[in-house]
Amino acid sequence: MNHFPPQIKIPATYMRGGTSKGVFFKLEDLPEAARTAGAARDNILLRILGSPDPYGKQIDGLGNASSSTSKAVILSKSSRPGHDVDYLFGQVSIDKPFVDWSGNCGNLSAAVGAFAIHAGFIPPERIASDGICTVTIWQANIQKTIVAHVPVCNGEVQETGDFELDGVTFPAAEIQLEFIDPADDGEDGGAMFPTGNLVDDLEVPGVGTFKATLINAGIPTVFVNAADIGYTGTELQDDINNDPEALARFENIRAHAALKMGLIQDLSEAATRQHTPKIAFVAPPQSYKASSGKNVAAAEVDLLVRALSMGKLHHAMMGTAAVAIGTAAAIPGTLVNAAAGGGNHEAVRFGHPSGTLRVGAQAVERNGEWTVTKAIMSRSARIIMEGFVRIPDPNQK
Repeated sequence: MNHFPPQIKIPATYMRGGTSKGVFFKLEDLPEAARTAGAARDNILLRILGSPDPYGKQIDGLGNASSSTSKAVILSKSSRPGHDVDYLFGQVSIDKPFVDWSGNCGNLSAAVGAFAIHAGFIPPERIASDGICTVTIWQANIQKTIVAHVPVCNGEVQETGDFELDGVTFPAAEIQLEFIDPADDGEDGGAMFPTGNLVDDLEVPGVGTFKATLINAGIPTVFVNAADIGYTGTELQDDINNDPEALARFENIRAHAALKMGLIQDLSEAATRQHTPKIAFVAPPQSYKASSGKNVAAAEVDLLVRALSMGKLHHAMMGTAAVAIGTAAAIPGTLVNAAAGGGNHEAVRFGHPSGTLRVGAQAVERNGEWTVTKAIMSRSARIIMEGFVRIPDPNQK
């Protein structure tokens, strides 16, 4: 009889944040080899989520076979002045042996503040018996600050409540997030508008040439007009995700946009940079039926946005892409602002496949250059399960 080594067990917490789910770890709880970046860490996270899975189901792990649920978060006490925790996010590929560390997850950012309190990163004297606990987060992937305003009750995180978030079935407590200075002045040396233009002519061989707004805010994002690529902006997941040709076309557009933004130097690099940039298409308001069956009236929204994540249309909206939407909407001349009717917008409510979302941004123009000091949105979060995750050690030969 062959003898195989036993599984290893790792302390972990399974959380929902916004419209995403992920496995949360304290850095110190990871196996020693996984406490630093590299193949050992990636291998462990891949095995925990159940990847790579050629069946695309992640049956043998905690992933739920979507980009919204194949995520990992690592938290540690921050050494940066004025910050409570360092937050590292890994987007775990479902069918490939790959973890993308190139960007943030805005949805899970809501859960980071709550987890920081749960996990003991915040001193007890900082946690009010009732009220709001402010957690200052250093987002290590993109070198930015996020401030989470987490409700507490009896000195513990308040998870239940009546705040409803389209794309999440049940109500919960509201967590307000502030993304400080979200426009990218650091990643890959880029600026908020890396080409220097609010709108570019994006040429994509085999697809065509059309207008695009290329922006680094929250996460690098390429916005195109829905009508220019044959859509209305009212599409749901099945309209896009069941169309292999459409998905290939979107990936082709995304890759050429990444090249134009300076995020990659060669088109072939796009395949190993799936998490960024995001691609989204926008349209003026119109009525549609959301995936839940709820009717969204044109009068309820300022514009419509559909976005793809990890090669598939997202069921709602990525939090980081919402920051990009709010930022671009605040700047007259972008495609997002035009879809919202032009003019000045300190906040917009946009329609997505699951319903609507409001996001605000504070934008100012100085010497011809646009800067955004903060983007604000509300999310919710809760612990689904906590304890240990068990896996065969992928690094043991």
